[in-house]
Amino acid sequence: METGTLNVPGADIYYEVRGSGPALLLINGGDGDAALFGPLATLLAGRFKVITYDPRGNSRSRLTGEPGEQRIGEHADDAHLLLRALDAEPAYVFGTSYGGMVGMDLLARHPAQVRALVAHEPFVIELLPDAGRWHARFQEVYEIYRREGADTALRMFSADVGVDLPPEPSEGLPAPVREMLDRVRANLDTVLAYELRSFVRFRPDLDALRDAPIVVAFGAESGETLLRRTTEAVAEGLGRRIVEVPGGHVGFLTNAGEFAKTLGDVLGDPVPPKG
Repeated sequence: METGTLNVPGADIYYEVRGSGPALLLINGGDGDAALFGPLATLLAGRFKVITYDPRGNSRSRLTGEPGEQRIGEHADDAHLLLRALDAEPAYVFGTSYGGMVGMDLLARHPAQVRALVAHEPFVIELLPDAGRWHARFQEVYEIYRREGADTALRMFSADVGVDLPPEPSEGLPAPVREMLDRVRANLDTVLAYELRSFVRFRPDLDALRDAPIVVAFGAESGETLLRRTTEAVAEGLGRRIVEVPGGHVGFLTNAGEFAKTLGDVLGDPVPPKG
């Protein structure tokens, strides 16, 4: 595995590269970092040149200026610059949650860089008819974070959205897993302070994406959550059906073997029929 750091405006982006073949960029969401994609990347490295990275402000991708409100467009610019620096154009792209939104912005603004995009459970609140209610709710989450800390705010957010909280980094876990969980927990401050309220105001350019090579995916075990509604809204806006993939919101980690096979199959036929 090759590792490196790319300087971009406002941040130093830590990345990892495995394998050879056509490039496949994996984009995390929320508090995640490259390690969450480790098992999936290893499984796919026999077929692809797999690129993973820590999003700006998370884990090893430190900000080089004062922290402040972040935008999906900034993160898409990071992905754009990373693909260019690694001579990985055009690339297949898989983005989960916020990462799916980053992938959509990348594809809309830099279509020549993307062979195909799989947007997994994209958190596109702006496409919902009750978006205003959710914006107000996430403002409450932020205010609780400021008053009571990240743990209380995260429990509220998790209950609203329908995703599980990350596990505690207990002593019984292998050292690399504990280290990853420690990093993820530290990233929660960035998510709650600088990402959540601005990221959920992202509206994808549906006109630019409607005829683009994009797959909208949802976890077979994710259930009827807010993320189901946002995924359905994206699929409806694009005139696409939803492709079911193994596991839940982090099925790429919990069901890595099945997920790798399904993702490889989907990328081989990247535009499902409309309907």
